[in-house]
Amino acid sequence: MIRLKGRIYIVLVLSIALTIASCNNNKAKTDSKKVIFEPTWESLATHNTEPEWFKDSKFGIYFHWGLFTVPEYYDEKYPRWMYFEKLPVKGWGGPVRPYHNETYGGIENFNYHDFIPMFKAEKFNAAAWVDLFELSGAKFAGPVAQHHDGFAMWDSEVNPFNAKDKGPHKDITGELFEELKNRNIKTIATFHHARNLARHAKDTTQWADKCTAPMMSNNSYYPYHPQLITSTKDPELKYLYGNLSEQEFNDYWLNQVNEVVDKYAPDMIWFDSWLHLIPENHRKKMVAHHFNSGINRGQEPVVFYKQQDLPNNIGLLDIEQGGKKGISEQYWLTDITITKWGWSYTDKLECKSAEMLIRNMIDVWSKKGVVLLNVSPRASGAIPNEQQDVLKSIGSWIKKHKEAVYGTRTHTTYGYGIAASEDNVHGGQSATMKYTKDDIRFTTSKDKKTLYIYILGLPDEKMNIEIRHVIDNSKNQSIKNVALVGSKTEIKWSIDGDNLTVTTPEASEMDEIATVFKVAFK
Repeated sequence: MIRLKGRIYIVLVLSIALTIASCNNNKAKTDSKKVIFEPTWESLATHNTEPEWFKDSKFGIYFHWGLFTVPEYYDEKYPRWMYFEKLPVKGWGGPVRPYHNETYGGIENFNYHDFIPMFKAEKFNAAAWVDLFELSGAKFAGPVAQHHDGFAMWDSEVNPFNAKDKGPHKDITGELFEELKNRNIKTIATFHHARNLARHAKDTTQWADKCTAPMMSNNSYYPYHPQLITSTKDPELKYLYGNLSEQEFNDYWLNQVNEVVDKYAPDMIWFDSWLHLIPENHRKKMVAHHFNSGINRGQEPVVFYKQQDLPNNIGLLDIEQGGKKGISEQYWLTDITITKWGWSYTDKLECKSAEMLIRNMIDVWSKKGVVLLNVSPRASGAIPNEQQDVLKSIGSWIKKHKEAVYGTRTHTTYGYGIAASEDNVHGGQSATMKYTKDDIRFTTSKDKKTLYIYILGLPDEKMNIEIRHVIDNSKNQSIKNVALVGSKTEIKWSIDGDNLTVTTPEASEMDEIATVFKVAFK
């Protein structure tokens, strides 16, 4: 008995010791997840909004693809337009209701959620998509995690309408992020769901039967009416159509963003317009959670906003379909389309040329910007060949000139030229400026020992070109050599003050899209 009691005593002591060790270990794990930022603007402003990896990246890809793509008609706002009955047919959004009536029998028989079984994404292949993104030269990528329509493109426990539980029955975000992270490509998730709430239920002047212009009822995605599905009290469908109380919706909005941050660890989260509709306290909590979670995982997280939806010392500004007109004090982002109009796939889309895209991207880089390019996959998950060809052309140009792309910084001036400035409706200048060989842009290496001169077109061969603003007189610079990026041909050059004259080689040595000269300083 004594020996037995001794063994029991020893076991008891060991058990207690193991329990204490386990508690200490769990405490250490808990303590390791430090709360670095409080949900206040003052605390969040101490975060570095411009990590080196982002400044080096220059180019990323995202894509408007989801349940709204299924009709492949008109544009990505089909779910909104289908509930307007009085828009002029020839106006913005106007053709959708007649098309829906003719094709699907009208909203009396076929509502937006009825598209869900048709969204199969049968050709979606995360590895093949990331192969293409990598080939394009993109340094970050990710999905529109949720568009305005309320359908989540991840495996969600918060949103019952998600791509894992319904439609494709695939964790689109999870599969893509796994492939991207395996290749050390940074990740971005974009959110557009801030106006998913039915905010006009008590304002009859904004109801669907009164909406005669596309901007009416604009703070809510779905136009409200008591006789429409948008007013549903169904315990599940109300989450898709946003028919919740304001408090319930705001928490629902925040919980979805936090779920993506916790489950998929994006390096960047990005928000479309209407983020200002979310209470400030929720926005502070959202940013703090993203920053704290990222830093605790060893990341350097970034958040993007539009207009004035976040303070500029918290996140980085995104300018839709446009860019700055001069060098910015802060880094910034522009999200642009690979197509001439529209964000999601329709049979009417036409691609921009690689020439236009690259030249406008160079302009962005010269002004301290980074480009987020939107791709438009088909509902099946196939990326159209025309878009693939453009991405490959971009990748080919970048590969040839990569030293003049990644890791570059701004010069004393962004450049000069004759391209007529075109204003962008979202601010700044248009993302479809028409540049030529008469337009010059500059960037430099980080150490400022190299200047890159981009001629936005194919210069005439065997010609002397005078390039202004090359020498930074404040730094007492002198030129050691001038070379042509992507070529081994020798370049003849001379310097007069801060102006450089180069003699162009044969056309075959230069680039039709953008020719880049490299100036090495002593």
